[in-house]
Amino acid sequence: MTPDRGTVCLTFDFDAISLWAARGVTTPGPVSRGEFGAHAIPRILRLLSAQDITSTFFIPGHTIETYPEQCRTVHAAGHEIGLHGYLHEPVSALDREAELAVLRRSSALIERLTGAPPSGHRTPSFDFTPHTVSLLEEIGVTYDSSLMGTDSQPYLARTGDRHDPDGPYVFGRPSSVVELPVSWTLDDYPHLEFVRTGTMVMPGLQDPHAMFARFLGDVRWMVHNEPDGVLTVTLHPQAIGRGDRMLALEEFISGCQDLGVRFASCADVARQYGPALLAAVR
Repeated sequence: MTPDRGTVCLTFDFDAISLWAARGVTTPGPVSRGEFGAHAIPRILRLLSAQDITSTFFIPGHTIETYPEQCRTVHAAGHEIGLHGYLHEPVSALDREAELAVLRRSSALIERLTGAPPSGHRTPSFDFTPHTVSLLEEIGVTYDSSLMGTDSQPYLARTGDRHDPDGPYVFGRPSSVVELPVSWTLDDYPHLEFVRTGTMVMPGLQDPHAMFARFLGDVRWMVHNEPDGVLTVTLHPQAIGRGDRMLALEEFISGCQDLGVRFASCADVARQYGPALLAAVR
């Protein structure tokens, strides 16, 4: 049954070193930032256990192979593990064959870890290629969490969209893949992390308590305006796992509980919403 006051999906992109390796940055300094993500996993799991929250971890295949023990503890704690590329590849740079190879390779690693193929997927770049949705259908993925077409209403991802430079955008067909939308505004990384690459600087280093106050404002809006809705929050262990940020996350969880929303894994939400969404387009 749909909860009366909405759902929050706490999701963790456990990128570890792959985030930096995908950028070609593998000197000890950036690598150590990835290492901290693995260091933070136990404290994140303790917080989730204390709050009785089941969440979803999107984990690149590289992280599964580099940090098998931490990934096993995530699974053993009852959390879902979803696809997140192999080496945090920017998906828009891949052709169809390369994208399918990454999906199959990473899916096999998750199945070996958990005993079952993954239900869900998130691109490392919050983007799709023209082939992504059909490939997800091909390998049996039931939901994705990478797009931003709504804020708190799941929908069916489309396949076959076309951009006509001399006419209106052409929308493709709804697929069987449930989309659980994300937003950069509900992602900790751009708010918190300082990154300097060449001439580009992402300043980050904002107050995590202020960040989560804004996150909670979106939850509050959902409760009052779309009480059957779902908000997906994207967190990164190497960003959120440090002391004061963990305290801010705990405060956010308490604020959500005070509003009466529930927490659920992405797979549980997709199973809840999928049948009605699919029935509506048949």
